[in-house]
Amino acid sequence: MPETTPEPSREPWENGWAPDTSRAPGTRRLWLAGGLAIATVITCVMAMAVMDTGADRDTKASQDPSSAQTVPGLISFASPSVKNATAPPSGKSGMSSTHPSTSAEPQENGSPSAAHSAKPSKSPGSHASSSSKPKPSATWRSVESVNYPDRYWHVSGGYVKLDPLGGSESRQDSTFKVVKGLADGSCYSFATHDGTYLRHRNFLLRDEPNDGSALFRQDATFCPRASAYSGAVMLESVNYPGRFLRHQNFQLRLDPFQNSSLYLADSAFRLVGGVA
Repeated sequence: MPETTPEPSREPWENGWAPDTSRAPGTRRLWLAGGLAIATVITCVMAMAVMDTGADRDTKASQDPSSAQTVPGLISFASPSVKNATAPPSGKSGMSSTHPSTSAEPQENGSPSAAHSAKPSKSPGSHASSSSKPKPSATWRSVESVNYPDRYWHVSGGYVKLDPLGGSESRQDSTFKVVKGLADGSCYSFATHDGTYLRHRNFLLRDEPNDGSALFRQDATFCPRASAYSGAVMLESVNYPGRFLRHQNFQLRLDPFQNSSLYLADSAFRLVGGVA
């Protein structure tokens, strides 16, 4: 068997290949590096352009809320429209005003001021005082019982009783001059036709001449109070608060207040025109 002899290795110049000496070594790598650098620069420039465009859009959206647009994949931070915001109540510090508006009141003649001028000025409690406390005046009056409307205060035998009307002399003794209270001008005192006054003594009502004493002035002064009956008053003693004039067995006397229907009726009187 013939012996195989290995072929000797050939050098490049032996197989016809020779290195290219027309360009410098590493030129291909330089071209690749240059292309990569150019591509990087272009990418950075495009990214900066995109960011500038987004910033301009956000700036415009913040200045004009109605033109804000939402970019897909991004959160919009544009402020909400002012038109949809809820305004706080009027007044200081967002609280309702403590002064009512005059425009809410009913108008007369087309102006709010007319409504104000049409309202009469009244002090608090003036209506109540006029209905429950008739103003004292120097006027001749007769005092009528509420539960015995045919009987009146009548001076008889030095005492005041509740009697029906009689002759002319009886009618004169049933008519009194109502004046300002001797001890309190806001209360009543009752003078007779002959110049004496009605006063309580030993809690019985009688007529006596004025002796000028402080005790007499107090005993002869009675303050009108509201009654449970329409148009009637209760008469309270000025020096015995809580005691009211009432009739009992047709005798006028000063008794402590009692919350009973009988007491309320016996102590209610109407001041009517003089019967004399």
